[in-house]
Amino acid sequence: MTKKILVLPGDGIGPEIIAEARKVLDKVNAQFDLGLEFEQGLMGGCSIDACGVPLSDETLARAAAADAILLGAVGGPKWDKLDRAIRPEKGLLKMRSSLQLFANLRPAIMYPQLADASSLKPEIVSGLDILIVRELTGGIYFGEPRGIRTLENGEREGFNTYKYSESEIERIGRNAFEMAMKRNKRLCSVDKANVLEATVLWREVMDRLAPEYPEVSLSHMYVDNAAMQLVKAPKQFDVMVTGNMFGDILSDAAAMLTGSIGMLPSASLDKNRRGMYEPCHGSAPDIAGLGVANPLATILSVSMMLRYSLNKPAAADAIELAVSKVLDQGLRTGDIMSAGMKQVGTVEMGDAVVAAL
Repeated sequence: MTKKILVLPGDGIGPEIIAEARKVLDKVNAQFDLGLEFEQGLMGGCSIDACGVPLSDETLARAAAADAILLGAVGGPKWDKLDRAIRPEKGLLKMRSSLQLFANLRPAIMYPQLADASSLKPEIVSGLDILIVRELTGGIYFGEPRGIRTLENGEREGFNTYKYSESEIERIGRNAFEMAMKRNKRLCSVDKANVLEATVLWREVMDRLAPEYPEVSLSHMYVDNAAMQLVKAPKQFDVMVTGNMFGDILSDAAAMLTGSIGMLPSASLDKNRRGMYEPCHGSAPDIAGLGVANPLATILSVSMMLRYSLNKPAAADAIELAVSKVLDQGLRTGDIMSAGMKQVGTVEMGDAVVAAL
């Protein structure tokens, strides 16, 4: 059966890393007879330039009809002075909310070949394998009311609303428990229940769900302590589940445990596991066009797409094995470079993964 993939290269280094991911997709599509068909669209700054909006109704409709979406990155200083309502990131938020991509999966895996690339001691990060499950369509990023207002004394005040409903917490909680069941059956729920009522409710709902998953050991941790523990003893974690803002911050911190955010893929899924796949890093406009960006996070995002949305685990395994083989060969982009290795560019790294397949 044919599967439709919508490819959104985006801005900055997005087109460069997406080009390498497409090479890999084309290779496994032929190898495993996957029946994938591709179409390309605009989202982010490039869409603003072409259409006047960061996400057009046409692109959103095509995304809704696709079996999966592959995204590069959006944004850059070129668009930073635009009205907040039409900045590139608004397109990303609209895509997530419109398609109800509420479950963001961000694995942080330490490849043994990259232990020296981490800023932490190898014994702290060696063998690291964490999955952060981040709620993606609620919380303070979407809460209303929000804005900037002028008070009676003439002073300006910015305000945002942090809120979660029981149903929003329950659906991300179930997702996290189910992920934990497939791994080492340990789930840490991260909140700030000592000061935020929204996360008091978050903790109550997680505790209520726990008896339905008796094999999973549930623990709770305040977000400030979780940040400290990620640096101090990260291997204590298996699956972490948390809200939108906390997950955004903690997953980027976890990224650096692995040596580079350029190694971290992500999946954003709806209730039926249809989703959007993208690297955790941004558009990196400072290196755009230089051919030095690390495409491995995007390539590994392709692996997640094959695993979660397309149900092609053999093809996903093949990509992950190919990435490991390339690292065994000593090939490194600049962000993961270490002594004795061979530095390569974006295209060379993509070609190496295709060759390893």
